[in-house]
Amino acid sequence: MPRLFRALFRRPVPFALALLALSLPALAAAAPSPLPWRDARQLVLVLTPDWDATTGTLQLFEMRDGRWREVNAPLEIAVGRSGSAWGAGLHPAQPGGPHKREGDGRAPAGVFVIGEAFGYAAQAATRMPYRPMQASHYCIDVPASPLYNRIVDTREVGEAAAAGSTEPMRLDLHNDGDPRYRLGLVIGHNERAEAGAGSCIFAHLWRKPGEATAGCTAMAPASMDALLAWLQPQARPVLVLLPRAEHVRLAHEWALPGAEPAR
Repeated sequence: MPRLFRALFRRPVPFALALLALSLPALAAAAPSPLPWRDARQLVLVLTPDWDATTGTLQLFEMRDGRWREVNAPLEIAVGRSGSAWGAGLHPAQPGGPHKREGDGRAPAGVFVIGEAFGYAAQAATRMPYRPMQASHYCIDVPASPLYNRIVDTREVGEAAAAGSTEPMRLDLHNDGDPRYRLGLVIGHNERAEAGAGSCIFAHLWRKPGEATAGCTAMAPASMDALLAWLQPQARPVLVLLPRAEHVRLAHEWALPGAEPAR
């Protein structure tokens, strides 16, 4: 027997310490990982009936006194023409359900940072960072592009950079007055720009009530106005989109509005 092991056997380890040493790996594995959105003080909750539903509701919540407090009654929204699927956001990877891919017509589900606002006008009634769009702005939805999942200005990056992109940000100028991007917000899906994982996800206006999208969340102009006026960047707002069954399953674990109190 090696000398080190003989020395260990001559000095018995107290039973309690031995048990603690054995249990440490199990305790580490069982400890829940911190939620990246724990510091959010504003939350936009989008719920749909199921994975294939194209409509749902949107509700705003503020963190007050350690609890999520509702701000408004649920508003009607529309999501992807094929429903929703797990996206790439702040949440941990999920094993079940569909997963978002480029061109699948599904809105990404999960927890996402709410990014800058954008629109056709020079300014907007919001405290969020706002970027006015011009005819030269595109969101690049070409997976092979080094600019994939980014809004770019072709006056800066060159016309060739937008070749093949189907996402001009001035839809009104490119599509007969299309109002959908008159006001919108960038949703932080696939911020690492993994090729083919889905791109150019926004909250934006709908052309008519309930009209499904290519993967975004669409709403009435009055709903967007209220959302933009309410959001505050210092509150680190997030958007959570889930089918109702997934919300029931995850609300407590993810510390979401509607979670059942711990028993």
